[in-house]
Amino acid sequence: MATILWVEDQSHWIDRFKPVLEATAFDDQPTRVEVFRFAEAACQHIKLADAGDAPDLALLDANMNGNEQAGFSVSRTLLRKWPQLPIVYLSEYSGTGVEQEAIEEQNAQDFIAKHQRNIEQVLCWRIRATLRQQSITREKNSSDRLQSGGLSLDTVTWEAYWQGVKLMNPNNPKRPLPPTPRKILRYLVEASPAPLSTLQVAEKLDADPERFSQANYRQHIRTLRRAIDQAMGGDERFFEWCREGEGLVAFGDDGAYCWRTPRTTEAN
Repeated sequence: MATILWVEDQSHWIDRFKPVLEATAFDDQPTRVEVFRFAEAACQHIKLADAGDAPDLALLDANMNGNEQAGFSVSRTLLRKWPQLPIVYLSEYSGTGVEQEAIEEQNAQDFIAKHQRNIEQVLCWRIRATLRQQSITREKNSSDRLQSGGLSLDTVTWEAYWQGVKLMNPNNPKRPLPPTPRKILRYLVEASPAPLSTLQVAEKLDADPERFSQANYRQHIRTLRRAIDQAMGGDERFFEWCREGEGLVAFGDDGAYCWRTPRTTEAN
């Protein structure tokens, strides 16, 4: 069953389109449409949702209650939670700067004008096309991903995700995780359950062994632990797992570490 998260403040549009969307089998099953009339309520719902409960598509109005940025605020909240989520705008502001910003700056997959002939059919065609493209992209990306429980690594871009949440720099959450920790994380997952010593990691990084010390390695592990913990909500659960022998685990007395998939995420 496809799930669409729709943010729309005008009742007559909801009454017109919601039955059409629910009756359309985008994946050979009835569609579930979850409607929010206020951007603030939608953002709160998204923030509280589990990372694994992403909708299949978000349908957003741009201007709500006189605020041209309302839809964009929801879009930013959605993409912080689910970076790969397809977002489609259904708006009365087609052909304006609002549409330009949605496409060029807000990573929208499509922008559909409400006032056009056969809008119900057009809406369903475009949503179906977006979902089809998302499915193709997901299948392609699956071959380029390294998965271990809740951890997912893109072997092309080296980006890392914890249960769908992109790992960011713990010192500056607006910036991505630095390249070296990302590479170390991949090497550890590929080697798992075997540990990697400081020298082995230095060789994989093509770093000078005289400069890449145990202290450097330990600092990168600390950065990774903090990044994953922040993706989990910042309650230090991941640090607790590591102390219990799951996640990024210290091995022996020679400064080695290994990746052990947390049993909690294996169960999920």
